[in-house]
Amino acid sequence: MWHTRRKFIKETALLGTGAALSWSFSIPQLSTWNKPALIGGTPIMADKKWPEWPRWVAPAEEQKILQVLRSGIWSRADVTSQFESRWAETIGTKRCLTVVNGTNALITALANFGIGEGDEVIVPPYTFIATIMAVLANGAMPVFADVELDTFLIDPLRVKEKITARTKAIIPVHIAGLPVDMDRIMTIAREHQLIVLEDACQAHLAEYDGKRVGSLGDAGCFSFQNSKNMAIGEGGAITTNNDAFMDKCFSYHNLGLPYGSAVGTVASGSIILGTKVRFTEYQAAIGLAMLNTVDVETTRRNENAAYLSALIAEIPGIYPYRLYDKVTRAAFHLFPFRFMEAEFGGLSRELFLKALNAEGIPCSSGYATLTDKLYLKDAFAERRFKQAYPKEMLDFDDFVLRNKCANNERLCNEQAVWFTQNMLLGTKEDMERIAAAIKRVHAHADAIKKT
Repeated sequence: MWHTRRKFIKETALLGTGAALSWSFSIPQLSTWNKPALIGGTPIMADKKWPEWPRWVAPAEEQKILQVLRSGIWSRADVTSQFESRWAETIGTKRCLTVVNGTNALITALANFGIGEGDEVIVPPYTFIATIMAVLANGAMPVFADVELDTFLIDPLRVKEKITARTKAIIPVHIAGLPVDMDRIMTIAREHQLIVLEDACQAHLAEYDGKRVGSLGDAGCFSFQNSKNMAIGEGGAITTNNDAFMDKCFSYHNLGLPYGSAVGTVASGSIILGTKVRFTEYQAAIGLAMLNTVDVETTRRNENAAYLSALIAEIPGIYPYRLYDKVTRAAFHLFPFRFMEAEFGGLSRELFLKALNAEGIPCSSGYATLTDKLYLKDAFAERRFKQAYPKEMLDFDDFVLRNKCANNERLCNEQAVWFTQNMLLGTKEDMERIAAAIKRVHAHADAIKKT
């Protein structure tokens, strides 16, 4: 038998401190309801499943993939060009170039902005490691500017402090699909004549001041990897309004051949040093299909994120992300919030995560710190780094001290919690269940600590 909604609202008021939330779902009449699943209670999501990701919701488009299969033309050709035109139009730029993945989008863009040995690139420490790997792959030095705790995003004030004579570019990362304060970043960049390369790999269709991210800086980079909101399996794209830059990127990604060269052309006509990171027709066909659903899905994520944020913001010790005033749309590749151990009676983040996962609410602590890991030491040992930078810049221990980012360390080591984007494709009731689970954990924190 199921409780009435009125009775449930009354009972959920007992789950923790603060005002009772207004729920739209009912719960089983079980003696184990009020007990967290980790200590023997019934999981809040016991009778529910989260939307799968990636999901194929365009069966009518399968014919296009079969056409590619049967055509025998599987490397870059007309379907890839169609997708590039559609993605440029979607982002609001003149040009788009697709490549094999988001990492190589960043590598290609940096290389063709002339970023290389001896240069510094300012990056946030709270990002996926590919952002930093792309800088190192070009022989440039990453310089970490700390993030703001409440936005999870690079702090423009810290960016300004990190500029030196070697600085050539800034990479603002729209992490989790939350747009960076681009007005301030662009102002700083223009004052110091710096390139701005947006890492929008997690920010498909996000908007700042009514404009899509990826169109706000000198160029933008996207990823279509399996977990992304525009999932193709693998894939990446560069967007820009700069024709000369994009022509160089095309040549670079196609063995140095001039822009407009057909795939399969003998590479003796190469005009620059390049590599081969071309998109396939299969990727493009899947991408064209996914373009039919990404806008509706983004709207759904925004609606659910706003609702969930309002629900959990009233739970002590839970602090959802903050969006800048000029953000007109986020992408919500992730739903990040901060967890405060002290307000959960000393319950550790590790146990908080374990308790939520036991309720059927998948969550994680997110990124580890990137400023102090051995991949940096390995890069600094390369001959090109030794030739381009003074010895003191390559001392690993000194680098770690110079790039210490206190806010990032608090997020990575103590506070950050993530839900993934597929959860935001659930129902309003699903968001309420998440909030109920957190409230339940808060109310029983002392008992959970004993497990």
